[in-house]
Amino acid sequence: MASNDIAAILDQLCSIYDQSVASLREALAAYCENGTQPDPALRADRAFAYPELRVTYRGDQTAGRLTRAFARLTQPGTYACSIARPAMFRDYLKTQLEYLVADYGVVVEVGRSESEIPYPYVLDGSGINVDRVTAAELSRWFPSNELSHIGDEIADGDWDYSMRDARPLALFDGPRTDFSLARLKHYTGTDSGHFQHFVLFTNYVRYVDEFVRFAIDELRREGSPYTGLSVPGGFYDRSHLTDAEAQIAAGTWRRHQMPAYHLIAEGGGGITLVNIGVGPSNAKTICDHIAVLRPEVWLMIGHCGGLRPTQRIGDYVLAHAYLRDDHVLDDVLPVEIPLPAIAEVQRALFEATVQVTGGDEDSVKTRLRTGTVVTTDDRNWELRFTQSAKRFNQSRAVAIDMESATVAAQGYRFRVPYGTLLCVSDKPIHGELKLPGQANDFYETSIGQHLRIGIQTLGLLLKEGEGLHSRKLRSFDEPPLR
Repeated sequence: MASNDIAAILDQLCSIYDQSVASLREALAAYCENGTQPDPALRADRAFAYPELRVTYRGDQTAGRLTRAFARLTQPGTYACSIARPAMFRDYLKTQLEYLVADYGVVVEVGRSESEIPYPYVLDGSGINVDRVTAAELSRWFPSNELSHIGDEIADGDWDYSMRDARPLALFDGPRTDFSLARLKHYTGTDSGHFQHFVLFTNYVRYVDEFVRFAIDELRREGSPYTGLSVPGGFYDRSHLTDAEAQIAAGTWRRHQMPAYHLIAEGGGGITLVNIGVGPSNAKTICDHIAVLRPEVWLMIGHCGGLRPTQRIGDYVLAHAYLRDDHVLDDVLPVEIPLPAIAEVQRALFEATVQVTGGDEDSVKTRLRTGTVVTTDDRNWELRFTQSAKRFNQSRAVAIDMESATVAAQGYRFRVPYGTLLCVSDKPIHGELKLPGQANDFYETSIGQHLRIGIQTLGLLLKEGEGLHSRKLRSFDEPPLR
């Protein structure tokens, strides 16, 4: 099917995907019930395949000097990508394709790709009982997860164009997307479809408590744009808020490594908060998977160690640069690659701090430092401070944590605008260590304000629209879709 009727194109994408899922489920059910092996002709006819979106640009219409950072074409050719869960990504695809058709006059086609849907991704909600068969049996007769088909070569600039008949249309294809959607549910305890386009990461559970209070208050507020709150193991709308805080606190979040909380608004314009815990490994993991959802922005808000003698407990740190000692991305994004600050995000973080604290810019600057944040993978870095002191000094670092540079590096890598606003919880190299009583006082007085700054920042960034996406994040051979 070739057409520039975007609605019809998206309908066809959804139809092919639904047909493939239905065919795969039918074949799986038959095998699990009576051992009937699937007809080889089905796979030969791509009956289990992802739909494919294909865009052809002949080069006879140019868009001029565009300022937006996505939906851009630099050379004629054909661009293609297999698509997972097209209904879930319908609004995203609609926006991208409308720009390409209007600005470049591309021809858009829909068909079946060569990539098959792995059988584990269609089992949820199918009612198929797989207890009597092994994974090895199913993998013998049905498409399964093959790691050779799942990777980030496009995002990391390792794509081999000589092996393909088309250039990549998007950063993530169908198998990579499905892989991450399944992992998101596992790690966060929530449906991937509940994730919102504006994401906050934190490294401490008390931010979650504050977010839940904020979310429930918003749902009770007349005229609020939010319609529901999704949490691990539950969903709360306006009519089910009685004792919601206590229910959520006692809920299933402890079963999940990085529980997520989604304050839902129309069109995905709400806020997702993920408690990623402590450490760069978690930060990398969750960003790997949320990236396939193509969020508008993600921010790190959490606590840090202050490295400057003039800082006080409760001061803020706005990261303008990062010193990467996290070591989790060095192979794919070498540490010498600079991570640029995103101007729109930096401005919004500072403006939100002014608005929430109620001070003027000069007074805010007395408790907000900008500068380099060190991210380390060593929870006890203080025990080797003599080895780190010179590097910290040379980098002019103002704070240290275990997640921020990883989140920023992943934003850079996956073209997701990023930013960091931390709150000083201790000053380890100046004799102010985080002791139990002091920690409680600090968190009680600072977390509420800090979280509100993060939320206010996302509200400001929502108004930026397409201008939020920076051309600083584009590669030389960037795929057309954001």
